[in-house]
Amino acid sequence: MRIISGFLGKRRLNLPNNMRLRPTTDQAKEGLFNILSNRYYFEELKVLDLFSGTGSIALEFISRGVQSVTIVEKNIVHFKFITGIKKDLNLSNLETYKADVFKYLEYNTEEFQLIFADPPYDLENLEEIPDILFSRNHLAENGIFILEHSGNNDFSEHQHFSEMRRYGKVHFSFFEKKTKQE
Repeated sequence: MRIISGFLGKRRLNLPNNMRLRPTTDQAKEGLFNILSNRYYFEELKVLDLFSGTGSIALEFISRGVQSVTIVEKNIVHFKFITGIKKDLNLSNLETYKADVFKYLEYNTEEFQLIFADPPYDLENLEEIPDILFSRNHLAENGIFILEHSGNNDFSEHQHFSEMRRYGKVHFSFFEKKTKQE
C-alpha cells in the first residue's frame, strides 16, 4: 500500500499477511483525490472514514492536510495496523475507533464535511448507509458523502445522490447535503 501525494506521499506501508481486505486500488484512489482536490480545500475538511480497512484513504487525507480524520474500523487486526501507523508517524489529527460502524453512527454527535465509506461489497445492509448518514445529521451543511461499492449497486435514485465515478471494478457514489436555501 502506498500514499500517493502530500507530505506522506510516496511512502509505502507494508500490510501484514493476516489482513483480509480489498483495498481501494491506487488508480481509483488517485482518481478520487483528483476530483476532490479540484473541489475542496483540504485544510478546511473534517473527515470521517467508515470501514477504514487499511486506513489508506484516511492516510491520504491526512497527507494532504485535512484538519482531522476520524476512522471507524471493527476488525482488530486492521485497527491495530492503523493505530500502529498513527503512532509511528505521530499523526495527532487521526482519531481511531475500534467499533461497529452502525453502532458508532447511533451514538456519534459530531458533524463532518466529508464522509467516506468503503464497506465490504457484500455487506447485507450496504444500501441503507446513505439513509442512516442523512437521517442522523452526521454530515455538515454542504457536506459530501462518498460510498465505495461494486457495480451491483445503483444509488442514482437516492434523493441526495449527485454522481457516480467508476475506476475499473471500483465505483464511487457521491451524495451531497445541500444548504436549506438550495
